[in-house]
Amino acid sequence: MNALAIALHGLAAVVWIGGMFFAYVVLRPSVALLEPHRRLGLWAAVFRRFFPWVWMCIAVLLTSGYWLVFNAFGGFATSPVYVHLMHALGLLMTALFVYLYYRPYPVLKETVAQEDWPAAGVALNRVRHIVLVNLVLGMVLVLLVLAGRYGLFR
Repeated sequence: MNALAIALHGLAAVVWIGGMFFAYVVLRPSVALLEPHRRLGLWAAVFRRFFPWVWMCIAVLLTSGYWLVFNAFGGFATSPVYVHLMHALGLLMTALFVYLYYRPYPVLKETVAQEDWPAAGVALNRVRHIVLVNLVLGMVLVLLVLAGRYGLFR
């Protein structure tokens, strides 16, 4: 069961962090030359499809992560330092996503629907900043975890 939890945990992390990497590093510069109404409409459509996956990833990460803490490591008291770092960064990333989903993202959807392109651009910029912070946190998290498993943070 621990092997399944580890596999699901890793897969959920890859989907979430990889999706952010693709959106920020590949898609963002690729659509920068589009007219505002096309670019902003595209982003609203991308987020509408990606965010349900992020919610699923968060559910899998939390479930599998707590399973592993209590079944593989015997609880937080006996967990290695890298597990505590992963937990803290994962909760921070989740909190940032929840904020993004319930604050700037609804504004983006609403302003795109109203075709208020300047306001939609401001909302997208807010979303973009949070995605960048979460992308950096996610990449740091992966590096800490991979290094931690091999003795750097035991």
